[in-house]
Amino acid sequence: MTRADLEALLPEVFRRTIADGNLLDGLLEVMRALHAPAELVLRELPTYFDPYRTPTEFLPYLATWLDLDRFLGAGTDDPFPSGSGHLRELIASAARLSGLRGTAEGLTSFLELATGQRGFHIAEGVDERGQPRPFTVTIACPAAAAELRPLIERIVASEKPVHVMAHVTFAEAAGEAP
Repeated sequence: MTRADLEALLPEVFRRTIADGNLLDGLLEVMRALHAPAELVLRELPTYFDPYRTPTEFLPYLATWLDLDRFLGAGTDDPFPSGSGHLRELIASAARLSGLRGTAEGLTSFLELATGQRGFHIAEGVDERGQPRPFTVTIACPAAAAELRPLIERIVASEKPVHVMAHVTFAEAAGEAP
């Protein structure tokens, strides 16, 4: 609120006593300063609901609205293990991913968005040794995603159908001995 807006709210008897430097003048300045931060947030409110424009500090709160807070890191500077840019992508894609939940396409998309890596493959009906096994999937992850293993395992455990056993494997990095 501007100084004039605040003065207009006062009864006429108070408005007549306002003079530069008196107590009421100082009180009106304090009131104006206290309203400024809240007015700034209200003026920019739509940006808080856009995952690409919201402040990084607000991302974890926005993620809780979409049940993505279960993937947030605890006690780190960046709330999401693979970076806030990937969290923004997940938040923006949450509705589409929700419709694909429990499918190979949904799990692959979720992993690619969360890690920023391509090359996740899901083999259905086989165990980690390639033997036929019903209600089992093997998720082959690219070697570059190995540092995000805890996040990947949390995503797989959360997004796979409950009756399915899942095994996460990583491709060997180029130049590594088998």
